[in-house]
Formats: sequence, C-alpha cells, structure tokens
Amino acid sequence: MDRDTFRPGPLARVELTPENELVFVRELRHPPEKVWTALTDPDQLAGWAPFLTDRDLGRTGDAVLSTVDGDQSYPAPARVLRADRPHLLEYTWGDDRLRWELTANGDGTTLTLRHRVGGPDLAAMTAAGWHLCLDVAARLLDGDPVGPIRGAEAKDFGWAELRDAYAERLDRD
Repeated sequence: MDRDTFRPGPLARVELTPENELVFVRELRHPPEKVWTALTDPDQLAGWAPFLTDRDLGRTGDAVLSTVDGDQSYPAPARVLRADRPHLLEYTWGDDRLRWELTANGDGTTLTLRHRVGGPDLAAMTAAGWHLCLDVAARLLDGDPVGPIRGAEAKDFGWAELRDAYAERLDRD
C-alpha cells in the first residue's frame, strides 16, 4: 500500500481513568520482541513515532525526544524509567508519562499504552494521534512502511475524524 491510499484502521479499545491516564489497547500481529524493537530503536521510531529520539530507549536514563511537525523539531527532555525487554517500557516525555505494556497473544502482541495526559480534554486528541502512529507502526512491522505521519500532516489522514470518534467513545465510558 502506498502513502496516498493509507487510511486509519478501526478504533482501538480506549478508556480514560480518573487520574487522566489514557489507556489505549491494540492487537499487533508480531511477537513482543519485534514490537519492543519498534518502540525502542531510534531508526524504527523514526519510521512511525511522533518524535525522534537521541538514543535507544531500551535502557534507563535520560534522553531527548523531539516532536516533529513538518520541517520543525521541538526537543523535550525525557527519562526512561523502566525498560524490561520485551514486556514493559516506561518513560517521561516532557510533562507526560508513557507506559508501554507488551503481552504475548498467540503469535502476536497485545500492546497497552498508558499515557498520562494533562486533562480529559486532551484524551481524544491524544488517542487520535496514537491511533495514526500505531497504524503506521503496524505497517512498518508488516514490512509495508508508509512513512511517519506527524504533526499537522495527520489532518490529511483522518486525524479529526478519529479525534471526534474517540471523544464520543470516551464520553460513553
């Protein structure tokens, strides 16, 4: 599939906890070890994540994650708090805290992202962004990369519709 025909897949399982933690669950067709590499290796992250990293995220310690929007890059401090290969990756990114849990599910992986957001009004926007990023990551893992979809460009790939759909889903919970 080429980038011009890329469209987001079905909505993920999602909920927002009272602590403003967005819980986003996706099923991937690849084993945890392969998913782990996509979450930690700078070259793989560059192919799907909303940021670029200055180092491998598979070990604890300080890092810099730079949000990318077109030709602009916005570095933010990060700290990898836990890196239990290939099951748990937890780090801060600016004021946010992300926890990636990988659970083997047959030949695939259940990926659970817990992303503490600044408030409930940010949950649907955050879910829409991760939805697109993880759809792109799934393509990368499948060997059919479409390239990263970041920043304002996400609007060309259904971000607003995803945001509205996640807002509706989160309001029902």
